[in-house]
Amino acid sequence: MNKSINTVRMLGIEAVNKANSGHPGIVLGAAPMAYTLFTKHLRVNPEVDKWINRDRFILSAGHGSALLYSLLHLSGFNITIDDLKNFRQLGSITPGHPESYLTPGVDVTTGPLGQGIAMAVGQAVAETHLRARYNKPNYNLFDHYTYVICGDGDLQEGVAQEAISLAGHWKLNKLIVLFDSNDVQLDNMVSVAQSENIAERFQAAQWNYLLVKDGNDTEAINKAIEQAKTSDKPTLIEVKTVIGFGATKQGTPAVHGAPLGTDIETVKKVLSWTEKDFYVPGEVYEDFETNVKERGIKEYDRWITLYEKYLQEFPDLGKELERAIHGNFTIKVEDFLDLAPSKPQATRVSSGKIVDRISELLPNWMGGSADLTGSTKAKGADGNYQFDNRLGRNIAYGVREFAMGAINNGIYTHGGILPFAGGFFVFADYMKPAIRLSSLMEIPVVYVLSHDSIAVGEDGPTHQPIEQLAMLRSQPNLNVFRPCDFKETLGSYCEALQQKHTPSAILITRQDLPELETTTIQDVSKGAYKVFGADHNNAVNILATGSEVSLAINVAKKLAEKNISAKVISMPCWELFAKQPADYQASLLEKNALKVSLELGTTFGWERYTGNEGINIGIDTFGQSGNFHSVLEYFNFNVEHISNKIIKKLGK
Repeated sequence: MNKSINTVRMLGIEAVNKANSGHPGIVLGAAPMAYTLFTKHLRVNPEVDKWINRDRFILSAGHGSALLYSLLHLSGFNITIDDLKNFRQLGSITPGHPESYLTPGVDVTTGPLGQGIAMAVGQAVAETHLRARYNKPNYNLFDHYTYVICGDGDLQEGVAQEAISLAGHWKLNKLIVLFDSNDVQLDNMVSVAQSENIAERFQAAQWNYLLVKDGNDTEAINKAIEQAKTSDKPTLIEVKTVIGFGATKQGTPAVHGAPLGTDIETVKKVLSWTEKDFYVPGEVYEDFETNVKERGIKEYDRWITLYEKYLQEFPDLGKELERAIHGNFTIKVEDFLDLAPSKPQATRVSSGKIVDRISELLPNWMGGSADLTGSTKAKGADGNYQFDNRLGRNIAYGVREFAMGAINNGIYTHGGILPFAGGFFVFADYMKPAIRLSSLMEIPVVYVLSHDSIAVGEDGPTHQPIEQLAMLRSQPNLNVFRPCDFKETLGSYCEALQQKHTPSAILITRQDLPELETTTIQDVSKGAYKVFGADHNNAVNILATGSEVSLAINVAKKLAEKNISAKVISMPCWELFAKQPADYQASLLEKNALKVSLELGTTFGWERYTGNEGINIGIDTFGQSGNFHSVLEYFNFNVEHISNKIIKKLGK
């Protein structure tokens, strides 16, 4: 056992030394708890690393990735010694922080501290919900734990506390967090930055709390994990460790984030390690082969046999589960056409009706809004998800936008559920780090963001999004939809639900919008298309999104009175338009026409379409508080002002 633990330590710090970059402190300090977890408890199958009933392990302290890669290599995942040697090198599968889309055995991408814990909460939610929905007597298809190793930095991040609060409230008793409590941060000792009682903090949040006084005491660590498994609450196991154990500057910030260099020789003496670099003794491989890989394969084989019997005995549920496991969440347009309104309607109302219908059609569609369901209309089905209603698909996140996004990332990466998150668009600022990880992990979660412009009105500048559209559009691998009516809203959801590797943000209005005759559901897939005017030979091309499309059409009609031909282009999704063939883009945006953008937000970014000679009409200041009609007039969003501006530009 000691040789195995020391092998984990040495592989990790040798990888850091070779890269001349990384965090050796956690490798040396946390190896005993990580070894104990992997060899005594963790049920994983390295040969089928995305098996849905595996235990989940999240290294929330993602800077300690060298520790994780060592464990995965020894456990039999497809990570070689050469991969360890290529730690933090360009093109390697062992990057500086764990990345789920890249490395076998990595459940979620961690790096930004705190989000790992929050995603673990989401994975635990998914396990409890799927267990309640699909398990039958003698068929425990879903029965696994979610384990986390975190550090002081994780617990200081606000998103972690948001998620910790929810985990305790929901009594996620199969969530077990091992806290690498070493009293050290990167800059200084933890005592410089905080003084709260960790035990009382977690107990107040309705967690079970356990303490292991010696991080090298594997027997005590094992007993604590066993005890945690019997709790009716989530558990924090605080394990007191020595950061950089064995190094000259152990227990100090100096070993947190810098390679050991020649001090690695000191560690070798302390550990009585005499092997060459990156060497693994045969008995260590045997230890992990027996206690991780073989155990995991047996568990997997047992589960597969159970699953195949389940599919025969419960064929309808089995088909539903098969679709969910494989991420088949697509919808059919014809199932929604009866929802089309006959009069002007806010796209948040259209969205709400669509979300409700999706809930009827897709039993694995789950989510909610951050205490804003009445406003966003984005609500899941079957009541609130709670301890006494695990079948509930409406998640009451409370006022916790960041945790909501991170928890949903965890729910999706668990598998079997497609989550959505609702909130006011302006508070995408609070969710942005989680939205970014959605894109980085290539997971198609859905963000429903209402009150999408200054037409929020009386709530004023704090609630009126200005720069948020540009912010989301600037993010790689995120489809941002701003539909102009029911048809485009439905088209946005159709596109979002057929994505496999790209998240979507659907931006919807508070105010009523007219249902336009020329918009289509199908053309949303093109990202941009003509909704008014001739196809060619126009003097003006007006590009608009969302609530401004109907305004753009009225402007074009006004220009026609002056014998100025204008084509109106609805652009519900820039990202999809960018993927269209060049000839389609060129035919839609006429080379010799004056390009005019029209959008209730910052004009930043529109120059890519309007060019240096075009006109960008938007709002490059913060908003105003007042009746939304008055606010729109204040910013000159009316037919007369806009048409006159275009006429002046044309010199007519």
